[in-house]
Amino acid sequence: MKVFSLAVVLAPPNKTSTILSSASDLSSFSFYQRGSVAEFMSFFTKTISERTPQGQRQSVQENSYTAHVYNRGGAEQLAAVIITDQEYPVRPAFSLLTKLLDDFIAKVPQASYNTPAAISFPEINTYLQKYQDPRQADAIMKVQQELDETKIILHKTIESVLQRGEKINDLVDRSTALSAQSKMFYKTAKKQNSCCVIM
Repeated sequence: MKVFSLAVVLAPPNKTSTILSSASDLSSFSFYQRGSVAEFMSFFTKTISERTPQGQRQSVQENSYTAHVYNRGGAEQLAAVIITDQEYPVRPAFSLLTKLLDDFIAKVPQASYNTPAAISFPEINTYLQKYQDPRQADAIMKVQQELDETKIILHKTIESVLQRGEKINDLVDRSTALSAQSKMFYKTAKKQNSCCVIM
């Protein structure tokens, strides 16, 4: 699971979109590919934000990438886009986009949207790093992972108890057999000793 790109986009209806703030992690690509991949991510981000109606969310797959977009619309006319690999879960992606837009609207004045180069929003890098592992960032996924781990431990414990129970059952069977053999030995010894009386 990998997040490649995260962006906040000004997406007015029926107009060209503008990326206001973005962050990317292209470390999984070779040095020579990073420029082309960054251009593709930027193009993909703009295209998908322009084609998503206001107030809607959607996911689009392209090759081995999945772009999740949330076009909030409203007075701000903002959209957020996250580009991930195909294994990345949908719920944490959209959760991140909502948090990102809320944070961006709270910290960046709308008057600065006309000059994207002047916008300073370093929190986007923090979000990019935090959501690389969706299980750590998303509370429900974290709880689910802990439940899965607990379930595995319980299964191991139950298996070991069953193995112990089987071993105890074997011991009980052996002791029963031993008890029967000792009774037979006692009877045989008593018969043997009864033929001769010592005076």
